[in-house]
Amino acid sequence: MRELQILSAIFCFIQSLRGHAMKKKILSILLLSVASTFAHAGLNLDKLKAPSAADLQSKAADQAREKARAKGNEQIAAQVNKQLLAEARKNQCSFKSGSDQLEAGCGNKSKKLANKIIAVKKKLQDEGQTGFKFIVSGHTDSSGDAAKNKDLSARRAQVMVKELVAQGVDAGDIEAVGMGSEQPLVKKDDTAAKKAKNRRYEVRVRF
Repeated sequence: MRELQILSAIFCFIQSLRGHAMKKKILSILLLSVASTFAHAGLNLDKLKAPSAADLQSKAADQAREKARAKGNEQIAAQVNKQLLAEARKNQCSFKSGSDQLEAGCGNKSKKLANKIIAVKKKLQDEGQTGFKFIVSGHTDSSGDAAKNKDLSARRAQVMVKELVAQGVDAGDIEAVGMGSEQPLVKKDDTAAKKAKNRRYEVRVRF
């Protein structure tokens, strides 16, 4: 607001003057002049005061609503993600060893997973939910270099995103992220079976 900038400039000018008496005299004169000017311009100086009780109550109510909405989203996400994780585990496409190239036979699996994502999106929208995205996360076992594993998991997640988009998922609704071996299903994956469980992709909704 221009008027507040004027007040700030006046205050800085007065502070630069020497002599307490001089400052006090000039401050009195200028405040009278500024008050008259602002009143003529239609500015209510009371607006420069601290917020009213009603303003504070309104702000508190807004914060409470936002907190309740966030908590509600957490509960919805927990329910939806349980379904998405189960569907992704049933429909795991295989990749060629050490690469982001899909093995044959992925089409039917990715179609089922895509249909689930589309159905969940419709259900959330029917319930009035907005501002959510589906996240495809790629995961590896603990073998090899951690940085390379994270890069590989990100590339595989991107491949699955493209596959799901090809099966009907809106490209604007879905993102890929690589987690490497940071979130294992089975810790200390020291057998082939355990490593196989950790090599996967997951789908979650995020608000």
